[in-house]
Amino acid sequence: MLYCGIVGFTSLNYQSSPVLLKGLEKLEYRGYDSAGIFVPNSDEGMDQLVREKGRVADLEALVATKHVSGTTGIAHTRWATHGEPSVENAHPHMSNDGRFYLVHNGVIENYEELKETMLKDVELHSDTDTEVGVQVIAKLVADEGLSTFDAFNKALTLFSNDSESAYGFLLMDQTEPERMYVAKRKSPLLIGLGKDFNVVTSDAIAVLDQTKDFLELHDGEVAIVDPSEVKLFDEHGATVTREPFHLDIDASETDKGTYPFYMLKEIDEQPIVIRNLLSRYFDADKHVQFGSEILREIREADRLYIIAAGTSYHAGLVGGRMFEQWSGKPTEVHISSEFAYEQPLLSEKPFFIFLSQSGETADSREVLQQINAQGHHSLTLTNVEKSTLWREATYALPLLAGPEIAVASTKAYIAQVTLEAMLAYAVADQAQLGFDLEQELSKIAVDIQGIVDDKETFKQVAEELLVPAQSAFYIGRGVDSAVSLEAALKLKEISYVQAEGFAAGELKHGTLALIEKGTPVIALMTQPKMALLTRGNLAETQARGAKAYTIVSKSIAKANDNYVLPDTIDLLSPLLSVVPTQLLAYYTSLGRGLDVDRPRNLAKSVTVQ
Repeated sequence: MLYCGIVGFTSLNYQSSPVLLKGLEKLEYRGYDSAGIFVPNSDEGMDQLVREKGRVADLEALVATKHVSGTTGIAHTRWATHGEPSVENAHPHMSNDGRFYLVHNGVIENYEELKETMLKDVELHSDTDTEVGVQVIAKLVADEGLSTFDAFNKALTLFSNDSESAYGFLLMDQTEPERMYVAKRKSPLLIGLGKDFNVVTSDAIAVLDQTKDFLELHDGEVAIVDPSEVKLFDEHGATVTREPFHLDIDASETDKGTYPFYMLKEIDEQPIVIRNLLSRYFDADKHVQFGSEILREIREADRLYIIAAGTSYHAGLVGGRMFEQWSGKPTEVHISSEFAYEQPLLSEKPFFIFLSQSGETADSREVLQQINAQGHHSLTLTNVEKSTLWREATYALPLLAGPEIAVASTKAYIAQVTLEAMLAYAVADQAQLGFDLEQELSKIAVDIQGIVDDKETFKQVAEELLVPAQSAFYIGRGVDSAVSLEAALKLKEISYVQAEGFAAGELKHGTLALIEKGTPVIALMTQPKMALLTRGNLAETQARGAKAYTIVSKSIAKANDNYVLPDTIDLLSPLLSVVPTQLLAYYTSLGRGLDVDRPRNLAKSVTVQ
């Protein structure tokens, strides 16, 4: 499983299935092709395993007919890697003797080898690596007489036969109906602590209505979770003592409220995100506050390396320009999955900045582990405190965007660009820059509110221009080309319109061949020195039949432009220009009758490589 959601619950007095099902609903952004729960019922001497293909709602409907009862249980919502979406491939998986039940995130890389060696005489009922896992555990108990704890630990060594393995396991033994066994490596799992109950989850938002106190697991650790006790062990079997942390998030922040989709709610929250960052990082005297050590490291570095993936990479492209143009700091921006396996020649004194909404991005973590081993220092900007990238970097700063549930990231992008701007401004000669960043960002928050309040405009444009389209192009120059990449990603990931974003000057080097009569071409123009050039490139597409749409800053707008943005500092313009493209993507997906929050073939967190 690449993404997937895990929830476990054990208590003395409370029914587990409502907690498990509600947790799965909160985690459905992590996977939604099948789901299942297992609840042992000690009163009736029955085990209840219920699995269903499709969404969590389909599982809930089936559970309602089964009258599932019990105070402990485990649950999972799946995004397929091994085996197609089906009931047979859904988690939890059961051992053939009916004793063990397992849910799993990650990949057992050597599962085929285990099938051919340890399980050659064992009948398998699915195509998953997870079923191989539970059958191996059962075989270790049966053949070697091991306890469940010892068998679980031994199985982990068999599954993780190299340092690249990533997993999150939650195991139940039918003979111990109130106990859960937990293990993780490079895959997020937390233990939530309550009074007379404890929970396990791959994302805290699943159980915020139950508890806000969590115990983090580090890689290689194993936990035994009972209703009133949690025992934690390192990979050598030694007992670990660790203080829990408190997560100060209101559970209501994870609800859609009156919104039809999370994405629209999160777009609307973007002005609040900027204000949250202003409140946290600017003091009463309008000075940026990050701590002297972070700013010293950035100033003393001879080159900055921004490492990210997807939307975060696009935010990094904007931030890289800010560091170079405002603070004079040479900056490279790299896709983490490429950097991890083809590291470029580094400067003598590099400093790394990692951007990640989840703080668990596997490719970025691979890079972080490499540069840690090389002795370099780093800063993580993430929306999830205590996440892996947060813990393992030298420094970390929170994005303060609040929970982001929709697969298509919006407010995390705004938070990343804003926080990068604050960092670049903090290390720059502010007098020479000649603007007040706190004032500019405050104005931008107001201006974004005006854009998101203009939803009907973008709904109409999307329905006329993009809903019928087979392909579309975003173009721009300078920082607008970076926003074009993000705009195209948003459109294609939730509406399935084949979209491409690129530097406008590249049109004549090949892409014009793709322009046909009626092809939408959306031009972003916020940079005065390059606007006329972009207009010329747009005219080239119109001469070949393209339908043009312009998003332009007020100071360089012309009478026939389509949408005019308020003016701001050139390098802050992405905070404004990206918002119309988010709304265009949203309404295109909506107009095509699609599930905006849960696009096909995608899920929110990518926690293995």
